[in-house]
Parts: sequence; structure tokens; C-alpha cells
Amino acid sequence: MSQLEDPDKYRAPALDKGLDILELLAGTEEGLSQAEIAKALDRSPNEIYRMLDRLVRRGYVRRTSADRYEVTLKLFELAYARPPLQRLLSQALPVMRRFARDAEQACHLATYDRGALVVAAQVDGPGYWNVSIRVGSRISLVNTGSGHILLAFAGPDERRLMLDEQDPPEGLTAALEERLKQVRRQGYENMPSRQIAAVSNLSVPILGPMGRVLAVLTCPYSERLDVRTAPGRDRVMEMLIGCGEEISQVRG
Repeated sequence: MSQLEDPDKYRAPALDKGLDILELLAGTEEGLSQAEIAKALDRSPNEIYRMLDRLVRRGYVRRTSADRYEVTLKLFELAYARPPLQRLLSQALPVMRRFARDAEQACHLATYDRGALVVAAQVDGPGYWNVSIRVGSRISLVNTGSGHILLAFAGPDERRLMLDEQDPPEGLTAALEERLKQVRRQGYENMPSRQIAAVSNLSVPILGPMGRVLAVLTCPYSERLDVRTAPGRDRVMEMLIGCGEEISQVRG
């Protein structure tokens, strides 16, 4: 069997064990005890204790006062520190803050990661009322404005790989394919949110060299009824398009 056919040829059991613990804890809100972790991973308490001790000492996991373990933000900090992403955020955030102030709406920037988009930055609007999404949230490709932008500007092979990486995988329906063609032609997405009533997903691409999508800038637009001077949806869409082009020019 060739190396390409044997993904476990160079297994690292200790590393796998540590990653299993991190992935398990990342999916819980209140943390887990050592016994709960051992049971969930079908490991002995001694195995789990040694690995937890190392993860705590390295700052990836913390032990709470209730004797439970939870992940820290260290992994996110490492991802944020990647030079390409850090440069993108340093260039995008001033533009995003200006948009949020002028449009009186929140906005967020998302990048692709293993079958989904992950929110890398988020800026609130200036008022008390905002529709926003937390940094680190994972966004679907098929039913969000951000996902439609990413898929619309991807090539056929790349798009298929993205859809296959979803959990669970989803194919490209005829209706979605037609929508993506329209998005590609017009250069933006403007669609009703499929998660929150009375909210519109306004999304534009952040393009790099060769027209490749580096990220997606989205405004979850909600109409303000109490502020008559706030820009309407069409105007906000125009402002967002301008911001996307501005960031893309800096990145190009």
C-alpha cells in the first residue's frame, strides 16, 4: 500500500489524543470533568489526566473552580496571528468600522474553513439595536449570503470540494445553481435571511489576485423603524459594495 493510500502510516497517538480532547471540549458550553472526558473518548482516566495536564500547562485548556475543563482562546489567538489573516483584518477593520458607523448596521468578515465559513471579525453598529454574529461562528455555505458569495465566485471543481466538505455534505441543487449564477453576474448577494425573520443578508466578496475570493463581507441588515434618517437597504447595499471594492483594491 502506498503512502497516499495509507493515511495512518505516520500516526501520532499522543497528538491524536490531545486533538480529540480539544475537539470534544470545543463542542461543550459548560466544560467536562476528567471522568466525562475519559468516558466520551473511551480512554482510561490516567491517559486523560496526563494529556489534560499538558494542555492546561500549555494554555489550551483551563480547569474551572468546579473541577471541570474547558478550552481557552489560545487556538483562536494562534489562528488570528497567521500573517495573511492578520494582514487582511488589519486592512479590513477600519473600513468595516466606517461602514458600521455610516450605515448604522453591524457587519462581519468571514473566511472559508473545512466546509463552512468562519467569522473572523465583527463590528457592531453605533446604536443599541444590532443584529450581529459572534466571532468564531461557523456559517453554512448553502443558505447564507456569505456562503452564496463564496460558492458563486469559486470554480466548478473548487465549489464541489467545498460542498463535499460540509457536514453533512450537500450537493448543488438546480435552484441554488441558478442563484449562484445571478450572484456572480451582479457581484453581490441580497437575500432574506433564512435564520432570522425580517433580516436581509447583504454580502460582497473580498477579492485577491486573479479574482479569487479571500473573504466575504456581510451586513445582516435590519430596518430601523425608530430612526428615520438611517440609510435604507438599497443605500446600505451600495455602501457595502464600495467597502468590498476598497478592501479588495488594498489586497490586490
